[in-house]
Amino acid sequence: MSDYRALYRKWRPTDFDDVVGQSAITDILKYEVSENRLSHAYLFCGSRGTGKTTCAKILAKAVNCLSPKGGNPCNECAACKAINAGTATDVIEMDAASNNGVDNVRDMKDEIAFTPAELKFRVYIIDEVHMMSPSAFNALLKTLEEPPTYVIFILATTELHKLPTTIVSRCQRFDFKRISGENIVGRLKEIAGSEGIDLTEDGARVIARVARGGMRDAISLLELCAGARQRIDAELVFSTVGSGNRDSTYGIIRAIIEKNYDKIYKTISEIVEKSGDVAVFWQELIDAYRDIMVVKNTDRAASYLDLTEGEYEELAAIARELSPARLAYHTTVLEGAMADMQRAYNSKRAIAEIALTRMCDAKSAITPEALALRLEELERALTSGRISVKEEEKPRPVSSSAPKEAGEPKVAKPTAASAPTPKASPAQPASEPSGATVTEPRPLAEWRRVLDRIGEIKRPLAVQFARSRCMVMPDGGYRIYMNAFFAKMLSGSESDMAIVRTTIAEALGKSADTVKITVEAIDASKLSPVTDDLFSRIDN
Repeated sequence: MSDYRALYRKWRPTDFDDVVGQSAITDILKYEVSENRLSHAYLFCGSRGTGKTTCAKILAKAVNCLSPKGGNPCNECAACKAINAGTATDVIEMDAASNNGVDNVRDMKDEIAFTPAELKFRVYIIDEVHMMSPSAFNALLKTLEEPPTYVIFILATTELHKLPTTIVSRCQRFDFKRISGENIVGRLKEIAGSEGIDLTEDGARVIARVARGGMRDAISLLELCAGARQRIDAELVFSTVGSGNRDSTYGIIRAIIEKNYDKIYKTISEIVEKSGDVAVFWQELIDAYRDIMVVKNTDRAASYLDLTEGEYEELAAIARELSPARLAYHTTVLEGAMADMQRAYNSKRAIAEIALTRMCDAKSAITPEALALRLEELERALTSGRISVKEEEKPRPVSSSAPKEAGEPKVAKPTAASAPTPKASPAQPASEPSGATVTEPRPLAEWRRVLDRIGEIKRPLAVQFARSRCMVMPDGGYRIYMNAFFAKMLSGSESDMAIVRTTIAEALGKSADTVKITVEAIDASKLSPVTDDLFSRIDN
C-alpha cells in the first residue's frame, strides 16, 4: 500500500450494509430504493469522515442498478461497475469549495435539460455545499423546486448552519452521527487482520480516539502507521500523529498538584525542542481535565470516556486528589491560556508556562475561582486542626459602648433630638425581633447563616463576601460593607442583589419585598484582621 489512502479506498463500503455506525440512515435509504419512493433531493450533514459521500455514491449506484438486492446495489451489473470505476457520465461529483460560483450552477442547469446518456437517473453529488456563494444558492433553488424526474441531487455538508433555509426545506435531510470508538476499533481490527498488519488493542483504541468519530481518518491513520513496518501500538500512534501520550499529560497534572515546577518547565521545554505544537499539547491537557470532571461527577464515567483500563485507573487516582474548587480554578486558567495562545501565536511557550505556574498556586490570582479555592483550603485546614484561632484573636461583636476599631464602618450617632436608645435586656435574642424598632446600627447576627445559604445557591457570589459585614440600620434597612471591587460588582448585578435580598429575608422570616439593601465599599482587610491572619497561615 504505497499510495497514501489506498487502504481506505480498498475498504470503502460498496453497499449500505457495509456502512459502519449509520444503520438508522442506511435502512431508510434501502427502503426508499426498494419501494421506488425516491426523493428528488437529499441532504447529508454531519462531521467529517462519517460516511456522507460514501452513502451518496452507494445511493447513486442503488437507484441506477439493473438488479438491486433489497435496496442494495448488486455491484455486478454494467451500471454499478461503471459507477465504481468512475466512468459513468451520468453521476457527477462536484466540489462546492472550488465550484461555488453562479456560473457553475448555470452550467449544471444547462446539462439537466438533457436526459441521462446511459443510466436511469442523472445524479449530482455536491460535496461541501455550504461553500457555495449566495448567488449560486439562488440559482440552484429554482432547480431544486422543479427538478426533472430523471435528476437526483445529493448535497453533503459538514456545516449545516451555513445553508439557507430555503435549500434545507427542499431536501430530505439525514444527520450522520460520529461513529463510536468500539465500531471503529472493530473495523480497524478487521482491516488489520486481512492486510497482515500487527495492530494491538491499545493502538486501535488510540487511533479511534484521535479520529474523533471519523472512520475515514481512522483508516488513513492506520495506513500511515503501517508504513513503519512494525507493530502498531499506542506509542507508535502517538509518535505518528505528533502528540504526546496520556502518560505525559497525566504526569504534568500530577506535577501541578505537587507544585513540581522543574517537571513542568522540563515538559514544556521537551515539547518545544521536539518541534511540537504547544497548542496541541494544551488541547490534550484540556481534554484530560474534561475527563477528570466526568469522573468526579458520575459513577459511570468509564462508559463516557474513550480510555484504556490503565488510563482510566490513573485518571481516577488524579481525580481523587482534585477538589471541585481546584478543578474549577484549573479549568478557568486553561481556557484563558488557550484564548491567549490563539491571539499571540508566537508566545505559546511563555503563555503555557505562566498559566501552569498560576495553576500550582492560587495566591497570585484574584478571580472568584481562585478565592473559592483559597477558602476551601482554609476550611480544610481549620477542620483538620492544622491551624486554629486563639480565643483572644476571635472577632468581638461591635457594641455601642465599645470604642470603634480602626477601619470599622463609621455609623452616624443619634442626635440629641432623637429619642433615647433603650437598652436590650440580657434575655433579648441577638437577632432582630419581630416588630422591634432599631434605633442604632448594629451587626446582623444571622449574617454567617446568610452567607452559608448564598454559598449553596451560588458559590462564586459567596466568595465576594469573604471579608464583609452587614449592619442593621435605624431605618430598618441593611447596609453591607465589603471590598470596593466586589461592592461595585454586586451593585451592578440585579440578579446577585436579588439572591442576597432573598437569603436575608429567609433568615429573618420576612418577605423579600420588605428587605432594603445598600452596599458600601470599605477596606476589607481592616474589617477582618483575623481572616487575613488565617489566609497568611494557609498560604505559608
